[in-house]
Amino acid sequence: MSTKVKSWIAAMRLRTLPLTIACIALGALLAASRSFFSWSIFLLSLSTALFLQILSNLANDYGDTVHGADHEDREGPLREVQSGKISLSQMRVAMAIFVALSLISGIVLLQSARLSSQTYLVFLGLGLIAIFAAVLYTNGKLPYGYIGLGDLSVFMFFGLLGVAGSYFLYHGPWSWDILLPASSCGLLSVAVLNINNIRDIESDKKAGKFSIPVRIGRSKAVLYHYSLLLLALILAVVFVILNYQSPLQFLFLLTAPLLFINARAVRLQSLALKLDPYLKQMAITTLLFCLLFGISMLF
Repeated sequence: MSTKVKSWIAAMRLRTLPLTIACIALGALLAASRSFFSWSIFLLSLSTALFLQILSNLANDYGDTVHGADHEDREGPLREVQSGKISLSQMRVAMAIFVALSLISGIVLLQSARLSSQTYLVFLGLGLIAIFAAVLYTNGKLPYGYIGLGDLSVFMFFGLLGVAGSYFLYHGPWSWDILLPASSCGLLSVAVLNINNIRDIESDKKAGKFSIPVRIGRSKAVLYHYSLLLLALILAVVFVILNYQSPLQFLFLLTAPLLFINARAVRLQSLALKLDPYLKQMAITTLLFCLLFGISMLF
């Protein structure tokens, strides 16, 4: 594999993609548990979400370099634009390609979902917002990721929209209790971002990037992390109690030890290089949590 190809793969940050798979898979499994699953909706939802996630990752690589968050003192992994392996102009072209792919895949998805005209327009609007959100997280004159709104964005797109939105597209009867597991997925995804922001807390301070950990300090950010993980578990348990049919529906609790390991590491690991592996571990744990939760609903 050429160095250039490796650079593009690194820029796409594949280790973040389990979060995308998690939310779309959970929406699909919840739909299947209520007997209105569709393979075409699932695959198109997944492709659209993956294109958006890669777009966001490329845009972050670009924006953090332009705004100075990716600088020589940063302790996390070296970014591709920052290192000069990918030029700013090349990254802009790549971003444009993934904007187009996201838009095309999203439109095909909405056509396949056979929505009413009004609902179609609502989801088209949400898709456009998702594209703008992916790009503007670290780009523009006032990137919202630099003022501490990244957590809210992740909760919305990996939780409410990713799970509940994709569930709705299967065209089954809507149920408000879907927001409980959707919120669990969103909270766990925010926990992944929180680890990233705790790791980069010192370099973000220097760059003027006011993430939640920068605003509240490391010790409170650790407590915030505990709260995200605990609330995610509580909401999932409440959903199971409301829809209880079998003890197997608590299968997702098998991930609790992994969440404990992650929480402990966030508290104890103060060095960026030692904390970094737990970002990937949290992403994989979130995927496992969502798969186990969704599969258990099929029993």
